[in-house]
Amino acid sequence: MSQVFDASAFLATCSGRPGVYRMFDAEARLLYVGKAKNLKKRLTSYFRKTGLAPKTAALVARIAQVETTITANETEALLLEQNLIKEWRPPYNILLRDDKSYPYVFLSDGEFPRLGIHRGAKKAKGRYFGPYPSAGAIRESLSLLQKAFSVR
Repeated sequence: MSQVFDASAFLATCSGRPGVYRMFDAEARLLYVGKAKNLKKRLTSYFRKTGLAPKTAALVARIAQVETTITANETEALLLEQNLIKEWRPPYNILLRDDKSYPYVFLSDGEFPRLGIHRGAKKAKGRYFGPYPSAGAIRESLSLLQKAFSVR
Protein backbone atom coordinates (compact mmCIF):
# COMPACT_ATOMS: atom_id res chain seq x y z
CA MET A 1 0.00 0.00 0.00
CA SER A 2 2.95 2.29 -0.66
CA GLN A 3 1.56 5.57 -1.93
CA VAL A 4 3.73 8.15 -3.71
CA PHE A 5 3.64 11.62 -2.20
CA ASP A 6 2.09 14.17 -4.59
CA ALA A 7 4.36 17.16 -3.96
CA SER A 8 2.74 19.45 -6.55
CA ALA A 9 -0.77 18.94 -5.12
CA PHE A 10 0.54 19.56 -1.60
CA LEU A 11 2.52 22.67 -2.57
CA ALA A 12 -0.52 24.14 -4.38
CA THR A 13 -2.34 24.33 -1.03
CA CYS A 14 0.69 25.31 1.10
CA SER A 15 0.77 28.67 2.90
CA GLY A 16 3.50 31.28 2.39
CA ARG A 17 3.39 32.22 6.08
CA PRO A 18 5.96 31.31 8.76
CA GLY A 19 5.60 27.94 10.45
CA VAL A 20 6.82 24.44 11.15
CA TYR A 21 6.60 21.40 8.90
CA ARG A 22 6.74 17.72 9.80
CA MET A 23 7.61 14.98 7.29
CA PHE A 24 6.32 11.43 7.77
CA ASP A 25 7.04 8.10 6.07
CA ALA A 26 4.49 5.54 4.81
CA GLU A 27 4.13 4.06 8.34
CA ALA A 28 3.32 7.54 9.72
CA ARG A 29 6.70 7.74 11.53
CA LEU A 30 8.05 11.26 11.93
CA LEU A 31 11.20 11.65 9.80
CA TYR A 32 12.01 15.35 10.03
CA VAL A 33 10.86 18.60 11.62
CA GLY A 34 11.78 21.95 10.08
CA LYS A 35 10.85 25.63 10.33
CA ALA A 36 10.42 28.26 7.66
CA LYS A 37 9.93 31.98 7.28
CA ASN A 38 7.86 31.07 4.19
CA LEU A 39 6.53 27.48 4.31
CA LYS A 40 5.70 27.28 0.60
CA LYS A 41 9.18 28.46 -0.52
CA ARG A 42 10.99 26.20 1.94
CA LEU A 43 8.98 23.08 1.11
CA THR A 44 9.25 23.74 -2.64
CA SER A 45 13.05 23.55 -2.27
CA TYR A 46 12.79 19.89 -1.16
CA PHE A 47 10.96 18.79 -4.30
CA ARG A 48 13.34 20.16 -6.97
CA LYS A 49 14.41 17.75 -9.69
CA THR A 50 18.14 18.44 -9.24
CA GLY A 51 20.65 19.88 -6.79
CA LEU A 52 19.62 18.09 -3.59
CA ALA A 53 22.30 16.87 -1.20
CA PRO A 54 22.38 13.04 -0.94
CA LYS A 55 21.02 13.02 2.64
CA THR A 56 18.18 15.37 1.66
CA ALA A 57 17.37 13.26 -1.41
CA ALA A 58 17.20 10.16 0.82
CA LEU A 59 14.79 11.97 3.15
CA VAL A 60 12.58 13.17 0.26
CA ALA A 61 12.42 9.62 -1.17
CA ARG A 62 10.82 8.41 2.10
CA ILE A 63 8.21 11.17 2.47
CA ALA A 64 4.60 9.96 2.36
CA GLN A 65 2.98 12.90 4.15
CA VAL A 66 3.82 16.47 5.19
CA GLU A 67 1.97 18.40 7.91
CA THR A 68 2.37 22.12 8.57
CA THR A 69 1.61 24.39 11.50
CA ILE A 70 1.37 28.11 10.80
CA THR A 71 2.86 30.38 13.47
CA ALA A 72 2.60 34.12 14.13
CA ASN A 73 6.27 34.72 13.31
CA GLU A 74 9.65 33.10 12.70
CA THR A 75 10.61 33.16 16.40
CA GLU A 76 7.50 31.22 17.35
CA ALA A 77 8.31 28.72 14.56
CA LEU A 78 11.86 28.29 15.91
CA LEU A 79 10.59 27.58 19.44
CA LEU A 80 7.97 25.11 18.21
CA GLU A 81 10.54 23.35 16.00
CA GLN A 82 12.96 22.94 18.91
CA ASN A 83 10.23 21.59 21.20
CA LEU A 84 9.07 19.07 18.59
CA ILE A 85 12.64 17.89 17.91
CA LYS A 86 13.29 17.43 21.64
CA GLU A 87 10.00 15.56 22.12
CA TRP A 88 10.07 13.29 19.04
CA ARG A 89 13.80 13.09 18.13
CA PRO A 90 13.21 12.55 14.38
CA PRO A 91 16.02 10.57 12.72
CA TYR A 92 16.76 13.06 9.93
CA ASN A 93 17.08 15.99 12.33
CA ILE A 94 19.99 14.13 13.88
CA LEU A 95 21.46 12.92 10.55
CA LEU A 96 21.25 16.31 8.87
CA ARG A 97 22.83 18.28 11.71
CA ASP A 98 26.12 19.98 11.11
CA ASP A 99 28.74 17.62 12.56
CA LYS A 100 31.28 20.33 13.51
CA SER A 101 30.19 20.21 17.14
CA TYR A 102 30.25 16.42 17.49
CA PRO A 103 33.13 14.91 19.44
CA TYR A 104 35.73 12.59 17.91
CA VAL A 105 38.22 10.21 19.50
CA PHE A 106 41.69 11.48 18.52
CA LEU A 107 44.87 9.41 18.46
CA SER A 108 47.87 11.70 17.87
CA ASP A 109 50.88 10.81 15.75
CA GLY A 110 54.38 10.73 17.20
CA GLU A 111 56.62 8.64 19.37
CA PHE A 112 54.25 8.93 22.35
CA PRO A 113 50.70 9.15 20.88
CA ARG A 114 47.94 10.65 22.99
CA LEU A 115 44.37 9.35 23.06
CA GLY A 116 41.67 11.92 23.79
CA ILE A 117 38.48 13.71 22.81
CA HIS A 118 38.56 16.30 20.04
CA ARG A 119 35.99 18.82 18.78
CA GLY A 120 36.34 21.28 15.93
CA ALA A 121 38.73 21.44 12.98
CA LYS A 122 40.89 18.38 12.38
CA LYS A 123 44.25 20.15 12.03
CA ALA A 124 46.49 18.03 14.26
CA LYS A 125 48.29 15.05 12.72
CA GLY A 126 46.84 11.73 13.82
CA ARG A 127 43.75 9.58 13.44
CA TYR A 128 40.21 10.73 14.15
CA PHE A 129 37.44 8.26 14.97
CA GLY A 130 33.81 9.35 14.93
CA PRO A 131 31.80 11.52 15.06
CA TYR A 132 29.95 10.35 18.15
CA PRO A 133 26.69 11.78 19.49
CA SER A 134 27.71 11.65 23.16
CA ALA A 135 30.88 13.12 24.65
CA GLY A 136 30.02 11.47 27.98
CA ALA A 137 30.05 8.02 26.40
CA ILE A 138 33.45 8.75 24.81
CA ARG A 139 34.88 9.88 28.17
CA GLU A 140 33.58 6.72 29.84
CA SER A 141 35.04 4.49 27.08
CA LEU A 142 38.43 6.25 27.20
CA SER A 143 38.49 5.92 30.99
CA LEU A 144 37.86 2.16 30.71
CA LEU A 145 40.58 1.84 28.03
CA GLN A 146 43.04 3.74 30.23
CA LYS A 147 42.33 1.47 33.20
CA ALA A 148 42.32 -1.81 31.26
CA PHE A 149 45.34 -1.19 29.03
CA SER A 150 47.29 1.41 31.01
CA VAL A 151 46.92 3.87 28.13
CA ARG A 152 48.05 7.35 29.03
